[in-house]
Amino acid sequence: MPPGDRQSALLEWALHSLGEPADTAATATAVAGDASSRRYFRLPVAKRCYILVDAPPATEKNAAFIAVRELLANAGVRVPAVLEHDLERGFLLLEDFGDQLLLPMLQQPGADARYQGAFELLLKLSAIDVARAAVPAYDAAVLLEELGRFATWFVEGLLGYTISREESELLEALSHLLVESALAQPQVLVHRDFHSRNIMLLEDGSLGVIDFQDALAGPYTYDLVSLLRDCYVEWPDAKVQQWALDYRRRLVDAGHLALPGERDFLRQFDLMGLQRHLKVLGTFARLHLRDGKDAYLQDLPRVLRYTQAMLARHAAHEPVIAAAQGWFERSVLPLASQRHGSGAP
Repeated sequence: MPPGDRQSALLEWALHSLGEPADTAATATAVAGDASSRRYFRLPVAKRCYILVDAPPATEKNAAFIAVRELLANAGVRVPAVLEHDLERGFLLLEDFGDQLLLPMLQQPGADARYQGAFELLLKLSAIDVARAAVPAYDAAVLLEELGRFATWFVEGLLGYTISREESELLEALSHLLVESALAQPQVLVHRDFHSRNIMLLEDGSLGVIDFQDALAGPYTYDLVSLLRDCYVEWPDAKVQQWALDYRRRLVDAGHLALPGERDFLRQFDLMGLQRHLKVLGTFARLHLRDGKDAYLQDLPRVLRYTQAMLARHAAHEPVIAAAQGWFERSVLPLASQRHGSGAP
């Protein structure tokens, strides 16, 4: 069905679900979407607003969205209520959380308090019994597929660089080191995109979470590094480490995970971040090349800086990382800067 026809059908379905007459004069206006094929619309009806979601079932995980939403809600996390759904057509009618993302609020005084609120959400996620809930695993296959996007979509696709056999072997060795670190960590419910554009500031001052349908049972540092080394906002590294250790102390106080000491915790945090940064470079390049979503390219320099910094920090103790750092700085960064103005300083 063409997008225009789907939008009309979605509006008709939503009005019917709300008990409104078919001839109700209502207009659904598009709101900012995400990196998926989903489309979002705001529908004002009878002095209340709703969010309509067009989520084609061939590409979107609508059943998973509903299942994860229930899991999070039962854990005390504020998530939009699903008022109605039609899984066959891929239509959802949701509670409207408004437009106030966490991201712009971090530019104001009080970022510490905002992050403390986000830590409360992460603590609730970490307390969920993922085994009992039968949450699928963020396993080696998924982690490696994500890492593979870096070579395929960013280095070769976006930069046009042909990776040699030796370079491919180096990237494979780096990937296995990062996956080994990730799988050795305590496993919790992982949102997998827990950052300032997926956290909403609600009218009552609390924080809500959106875009959680890809949640898996995975490494406990993943969402933390997604939040603190956010693709859309950057902090001095000393501040990031301070916040990370503060969250670790809160996990220790919660007492439901067996945690390493601070030094090993920070190593896990950094290597998990490196896995995510490489994944994101590939994902942003894929969104541009395959899906025509170019806005993400403007955030590449920040992600490249994160990647370079983590490689440099651990090169002295990890020969594979040292070799990857040399290749990254020699071959990738200059080409990124030359072709796309995306080089890290």
